[in-house]
Formats: sequence, structure tokens, C-alpha cells
Amino acid sequence: MQKFRLKYALFFCALLITLFFMLHGETTSATKNYQKATETNAEWIQDFYKKQEVMISMRDGIELFTQIYSPKDQTQKYPILLFRTPYSIRYYGENNYRNTLGPNELYANDGTKDGYKFFQELGPVSNVDKTYFHESVPTWNEYMEHGNYDEYWQEQDVLQYLTNITHPILNVAGWFDAEDFYGPMSIYKTIEEKNKKNNSTLVVGPWLHGGWARMEGDFLGNIQFKEKTSVYFREKVEFPFFKYYLKDKGELNLPEALIFETGSNQWKSYDSWPPKQAVEKNLYFQASGQLSFDLPQIKPGSEFNTFTSDPNKPVPWSTEIRTNQGHLWMVEDQRFASRRPDVLVYQTDELFDDVTISGPIIANLFVRTTGTDADWIVKLIDVYPGDAPDNGDVKMSDFQMLVGGEVFRSKYRNSFENPKPLVPGKITKIEFDLRDKCHCFKKGHRIMVQIQSTWFPVIDRNPQKFVNIYHAVESDFQKADHTVYHSKKYPSSLKVLVK
Repeated sequence: MQKFRLKYALFFCALLITLFFMLHGETTSATKNYQKATETNAEWIQDFYKKQEVMISMRDGIELFTQIYSPKDQTQKYPILLFRTPYSIRYYGENNYRNTLGPNELYANDGTKDGYKFFQELGPVSNVDKTYFHESVPTWNEYMEHGNYDEYWQEQDVLQYLTNITHPILNVAGWFDAEDFYGPMSIYKTIEEKNKKNNSTLVVGPWLHGGWARMEGDFLGNIQFKEKTSVYFREKVEFPFFKYYLKDKGELNLPEALIFETGSNQWKSYDSWPPKQAVEKNLYFQASGQLSFDLPQIKPGSEFNTFTSDPNKPVPWSTEIRTNQGHLWMVEDQRFASRRPDVLVYQTDELFDDVTISGPIIANLFVRTTGTDADWIVKLIDVYPGDAPDNGDVKMSDFQMLVGGEVFRSKYRNSFENPKPLVPGKITKIEFDLRDKCHCFKKGHRIMVQIQSTWFPVIDRNPQKFVNIYHAVESDFQKADHTVYHSKKYPSSLKVLVK
């Protein structure tokens, strides 16, 4: 765990570059670690270094533009290395980070870049403060004292204030936003509910967080969208919107909801969201891993599936080796998860026609467990056909594209304010929202649902024991057997809106 601590802090300026670094171990394994060190990139550096841009006065009164990179780790002191250069010190702007730090790639870090490994070794969330923060981060400590939806969080809920809104609003969201898809969607829905006469427009594209503003939007990871959706948004939606309302120039003919339908890869216009023409249907889990719109007709003895969840061997959220969650896992191939024994898999036969879902997805699970708490992760997946064309060097045959997924902690099934334990061995209904989607499962594809109880480390581990997880210790974590029912009496399913 000590190896993961940051080793360097850095200053860059037009004539002066200052680098903090640890004096032990930085050269003894340099050759061996060179390949690993060259993987350092701006995204990783941003995770572990704070960047500042300031002007520093020299003895003659001249001020030099200076960039300062200092480690976020505050558990130790760092020496300084000076480096002079008459050249550029791009990248400029406090949010634009360099791809490397120091004289070469070896200086940024000599610890693990494997977030899964790091958080596994860290242990329970309660270890964070005593291992790294040492009471130096008040906000973190506040969070740790408010694990439930109490007054602390309720007072910060912006949705309660969205009344008497009559000015034009452009609500923009990305289907694959790993940071905050809930925000813009809930704001739009709340404005619609609380303000019957509003001028609010919803636009949702196939974007990661903020991708509409800084990308071309023609692909994400291995998924192609066939057009530059972000460019289209900026040129045909955003700019005309502000030009029309701020300068009274041009024309604006936006629908109530402008939605990019993934899978078919086309923009759709609706006079409401969800679309009024969408019909509610249930995708039922069946015996032998089947998935169907038909109510299950299960023979006695085959009406459920059971798996063992071990918090010490959690299901990873991604196959990427990284120290932050990134974005591409939101559309990542899920075959790595489907092959694990602690992941249940249900899928349809090959589709004879396109199936398009448009609107919220609601998971209805009937479950039983040997513990007193459990997390339920439900993922909706588009399985490509075996003859799907390759995407460059990537084999898309039987690719399992993550369309959407969400987690729910069982103890909040009745109330987020007042958690209650599960009763071991008792069949319990768990219902939760996977959020909205607009996706076309093409003819020849399959619809898949995966169910698991860990999604690590994007979601902290549940001890599977009714405790305050923020204060749980290692001994609280235990294995548990989880059972999902799919019988006529207990028909676990996903509720979707189908066009």
C-alpha cells in the first residue's frame, strides 16, 4: 500500500521546473520499470497531482509564468528538483495536465496503477482516513457520518427548489455519463412535473460526461455512432439555442426531446419524454438462463438461480488497469463478467425484429440471501451476432455491449432514510431504477441481463451484513449465497418501455 503513495510534486515555469520526489528507490529498478512508467498519462496524473498556474517574481522583478504540480498525498514531505528550460511548458490551463512529469516518464509514480488491487489492499472504507487522510479532510469525515439519506443530504437536494421556472432551459445529458447521468435527467423530469407551463428542452446523446462539448462524438470505445454527434449538437442545437434566446437572432425549431437512439444510431424527435407511443413490457428471467417477454412457466425445482458472493473476490467493473473509473467501461464488452460463477446471465434468443426501448428501466427482483444485507447490480446488455464485423483490430463477434446498469443496496429497499436488515432465508422483493435509455437491439442481436452483487471498486463492497458500512471493519465482511427467483409466483424481470 505504501508503494501507491505519490512520490513527487512538480513545478514548471518558463525558466524553472521544480520537481518534488522521494530519494529512495527511484533509480534501482529504473530499467525494469521503464515500460510500466511510460504508461503515465495526463488522466492518471490528474488523479494524484494538483496543478496550479501562478506568476513568480525573480530578483530583477521579472515575473515568470509557472506551473506547479504537487501531490495530493499529504502523509509525508517531499524534496525539490529544479529544471531550467527556455521552451514551452504546455499544456496550459489548470485543468489541462501534462502526459508526463519530470525529466522522463519514471518520475511520476513507482506504485501500482491497478485501482482494483489498490482498493482491495486498502480494505474497508473506514481505512481511508486512518491510512491516508489522518483527519485532514473534513468533508470526507462529514460524508462518513452521513451514510443514510438524512437531513445533511436532504438539505442539499436541488430538486426541491425547481419551481416557478419559466425561462428557456436546455437540459443536456449523455447516455454513457459515468459521473452524473441522474442529474440532468432528474432536473428535466422535475421541471416538467412542477412547472406545467415551462420552456424546457431535453437533449440526450451518446456521450460520456461533458462529451457533447469536447469530442466529435462519432464513437466511444469500441462502439461506433456513424456520425459526429457532438459536432451536430454544438452546431445545430446549442449555438442556435443561445443565439435565438440571447440575441433574438435566427430560428429555433427544437422538439420537446431530441434523443439519440443508440444501436440504430439516429436522432429522434419526441413531443414528450418518455415517448407517449412506448408500451410497457416486462423482460422475465427464465429457467436455463433464458430471457423473454413471456411470463415464466417454471417446473418445480428450477424456479431460481443461486450464486455465492465473496467480498474478498469482487467482480471488477472493467478489464482496464487504471486508478480511476474512466469512461469506456460504460460501453465495455461484458464477457469478462458473464464467465464468472458469481454473475447470473439471462439472454433472449436471436431477435427476429428490432426491439427498441425508450424510457426508464425498472428492475423487479425476488431474492433470498443468507446474509442480512446485499447489493444487487443489474446490467442490460446488447449481444452482437457472431458475424458482426470487426472494429479495426477489435473482434466484435458476440460482443456484449453494456447498455445500462445500476446498483441497489438491499437495506434501503423501503426507505433511504431508515435502512432495515434483510431476513436471512426470506424471499424479498427489491425494486429499483436503472435510469432511462433509448436503445435499439437490432435484428439478429440478443438482449442480455447480468446480475451480480459486487462491481468493484466503482461501488464499495457490501459486507453482506447489516452494519454501518462506512464504519465496517474487515471482520464484518462475509461470504453469502444469493438466490434470484424466476417463477410464476416470483417473476423477476426488467420493466421497459418498448416502441
